[in-house]
Amino acid sequence: MDQNREYLENAFAGLGIRLDPGQIQAFELYMQLLLEWNEKFNLTAITNPKDIVIKHFADSCGTVGHEITGGEGLLADIGSGAGFPGIPLKILCPDLTVVLMDSLKKRVGFLETVIEALSLKNICAVHGRAEDLARAMEFREQFDYVTARAVASLPVLSEYCLPFVKTGGLFLAYKSAGAREEAEQASAGIRVLGGGRPKIREYLLPDSDYRRSVVIIEKRRETPKSFPRKAGTAAKKPLIRDPQKDLKKNTAKTNSIR
Repeated sequence: MDQNREYLENAFAGLGIRLDPGQIQAFELYMQLLLEWNEKFNLTAITNPKDIVIKHFADSCGTVGHEITGGEGLLADIGSGAGFPGIPLKILCPDLTVVLMDSLKKRVGFLETVIEALSLKNICAVHGRAEDLARAMEFREQFDYVTARAVASLPVLSEYCLPFVKTGGLFLAYKSAGAREEAEQASAGIRVLGGGRPKIREYLLPDSDYRRSVVIIEKRRETPKSFPRKAGTAAKKPLIRDPQKDLKKNTAKTNSIR
């Protein structure tokens, strides 16, 4: 455990964050539960304690102090899986109210176990598909922050997540270093869904050479009631930019100038 504590202190120090003893204890217990439950069913392919700290815990908290400021507000974590980034953000920012959403009942059971074991307050796990939950009045356009990590490509993910974000709130998509192409593909759909132009913040995970990105999208206006479409449609027919249409538009503009 002493070694894990050192991993935690060093990794978060690399983010400019100093963990208090209670937070260190919470992360250590979280890791223990993650490894125990991972033997029953697949929660993560990462099982080395140092890698869990860096690639899961620290990566989840790379938005704190940048996009999530003040540590308050209402946050939804879509496709939360093993709880990333929602639970690490809650440990670090206890004043956040967090709703973890996942479509697999077993994962929701794990999340509920972690919440109880860590005695976390103002956080719950909800079972359901994003497309269905986003149409419920208690969730639709209610959140200051909506996060998603390792769920889907950005054109698909935007349709899952933006309907949950209230006007003026932020959608934060955790991605690998090569997120700019995804953001370009998703830009037309993001506008349709009420989002602004995507911004990208790239960073290096502490004590590693792992590069990460957070795609930041501000909600500018309400999402049309027709979105999200029924379950499975976004993945099959994502709202993507059509380069052929762009080419035709540019050609037409050029011809009109001539």
